[in-house]
Amino acid sequence: PAFGLFLFTIARDPLRIIILIAGAFFWLVSLLLSSLIWFIAVKASDPQDERLQKGLLIFGVMFSVLLQEAFRFLYYKLLRKAIEGLVALSEDGCSPISIQQMAYVAGVGFGLMSGAFSMINLLADALGPGTVGIHGDSQLYFLTSAFMTMVLIFLHTFWGILFFHGCEHRRWWEIAAVVIMHLTVSGSSFCNPLYVGSLVPSYLLMAAAAAWAYLLSGGSAQNLRRFLLCKW
Repeated sequence: PAFGLFLFTIARDPLRIIILIAGAFFWLVSLLLSSLIWFIAVKASDPQDERLQKGLLIFGVMFSVLLQEAFRFLYYKLLRKAIEGLVALSEDGCSPISIQQMAYVAGVGFGLMSGAFSMINLLADALGPGTVGIHGDSQLYFLTSAFMTMVLIFLHTFWGILFFHGCEHRRWWEIAAVVIMHLTVSGSSFCNPLYVGSLVPSYLLMAAAAAWAYLLSGGSAQNLRRFLLCKW
């Protein structure tokens, strides 16, 4: 269902597709830089020191999150300049796409690329060797990974809306909230293979972020009720 966001809300608009692809590219660059720094840190350290290696892994995850949010900010600044250019070129002085729509599409771009890489890693693990759960471990690895991939795609979408809104209105606490939620979700992965410790907090945060993004986008409880009852 997460990948349906692209099919139903973006695929028919060329401008939205361009914004989505650019957002995915920004996420890829952030991943490349964070992976490079983590790789250098691992190679420069003692591979026999398990405590140090675990600390480097935690550092790599946290640094990757911060770098992703930094690139999200850079992408916001780029899109803000793009809107000014579109307004200058338009005949009626209006942009063909609003900053709220850009925030949504950019968030989907970040989420889809993040989900794609999660799926690639999952498929790589599925090739073997070995069988999941053969040594008494949980056999829910692939199922929980799929649910985690879905929640990350949705979270990136909602985070994009919240982050851009915070930048647009200079509400830095909204940006800080996005960073804290991102760190919390990423950090919860260290609870695995106790999958309840990562999935439950992630889905609770997704519900909170979804409600928050909905309200910031102009939604209301009355509109939601009318939508659910098909009373438009």
